[in-house]
Amino acid sequence: MRFIHDCRSKLAEPVDILPLIVFRFAFGSLMCLSTLRFMLNGWVRQVYILPAFHFTYPGFEWVQALEGDGMYVVFVSLLILSGLIAIGFAYRISIALFFILFSYVELIDQAAYLNHYYFISLTSFLLIFLPANRYLSIDVLLRPHLKARFAPRWTIAAIQFQLAIVYFFAGFAKLNSDWLLHGLPMKIWLKANTDFPLIGTFFDDDRVAIAFSWAGAIYDLTIPIWLLWRRTRLVAYMTVIVFHLMTALLFPIGMFPYVMIASTLIFFSGDDYRLLLSKIRRQAKLAARKPSNAASAFPRGGKVILILFFGFQLFMPLRHYLYPGDTNWTMEGYRFAWRVMLNEKAGFATFYIRDRTAGQQQILYGRDYLTEQQLRHMSYQPDMILQFAHYLASRHPFDPSHDIAVYAEVHVSHNGAASKLLIDPQRNLLNEARSLFPKSWILR
Repeated sequence: MRFIHDCRSKLAEPVDILPLIVFRFAFGSLMCLSTLRFMLNGWVRQVYILPAFHFTYPGFEWVQALEGDGMYVVFVSLLILSGLIAIGFAYRISIALFFILFSYVELIDQAAYLNHYYFISLTSFLLIFLPANRYLSIDVLLRPHLKARFAPRWTIAAIQFQLAIVYFFAGFAKLNSDWLLHGLPMKIWLKANTDFPLIGTFFDDDRVAIAFSWAGAIYDLTIPIWLLWRRTRLVAYMTVIVFHLMTALLFPIGMFPYVMIASTLIFFSGDDYRLLLSKIRRQAKLAARKPSNAASAFPRGGKVILILFFGFQLFMPLRHYLYPGDTNWTMEGYRFAWRVMLNEKAGFATFYIRDRTAGQQQILYGRDYLTEQQLRHMSYQPDMILQFAHYLASRHPFDPSHDIAVYAEVHVSHNGAASKLLIDPQRNLLNEARSLFPKSWILR
């Protein structure tokens, strides 16, 4: 009980609010740039408007893309809201609307899932409860009484813990034989980048792939510790920059490296930032040690929300232990678990619709119905294969009195190994319902 009391007291004590303000500005600015990038690349139309079919999430089948120019309105709104968050204008409303709209976009299609999209949804939800507009914001200019130079420590620790969860579970997932003993899939990716300047010639050496794999696992598992320790914080952040920039240059994983570079700024203290500002301004003015004003403590009911929020996140990366077999193969319990860069997969699926009453059969291919992105992800993910099989049956209506079945022959190559069957080709997928329970029709 003494330990719990000490932790609560430590989390409640006031600290400089500046790290939270820097995080708000970095988060809003990066979301503004990434939304603009998404729109300029034509991905709104490609990902959300052109597809005739979207792979919905279980329980969220009601989430559908808007028709006409509706999705452009959503993305323009996200662009504007991101800017408002960065400058701290109408902050509570802006961050709440951003969370709702961004999560809506994320839930439209499983084929568009990316780990950093999930991170952005979680972080924007968390920011709703944090006083990130109480200093250096338009809100303070308009309402000076909001100004606060200090905030409870938990407001900064919450974001730090969020990042620590991402890093730890990303490293924990790498503790497997493919990654540590065989350097897979790193070996495959590095050999595709032998033209990389200066060091690319070494990428053909399997030992380099194994060294990179070990370095990645150690980095993910330990970087939050080095960032929390002031003596190693600056060097650790330089490592964050180098690690993620290398990742961005070598592997096509979108904005994730830049999101992590910007987000880890939260580990610097208020004194760190004010010392930097004093050097820039050639002054030696640091924050006052005793707060004359501070942001309010956790809102009513907020402790319960925070406990449930982080409890959920600690469960999700571990839920794959509830499923039999190798999660990297079956993909059960794989999403929303920070299982980053573990697999190099390629699949090919052929679907058969059989009218067993009439003795007729049609052979169908995903490429005739799906975008390239959807096809690539569907071809090795059983839950998406099942959903697509039901969609095919709905697109090819038969006499309701006839016995109809849909089968799929799906061959998947995992981390460079020879392709093999992913699901039982003799199972009628129309008899299988979408659920979160283990799927007996997956070949383990």
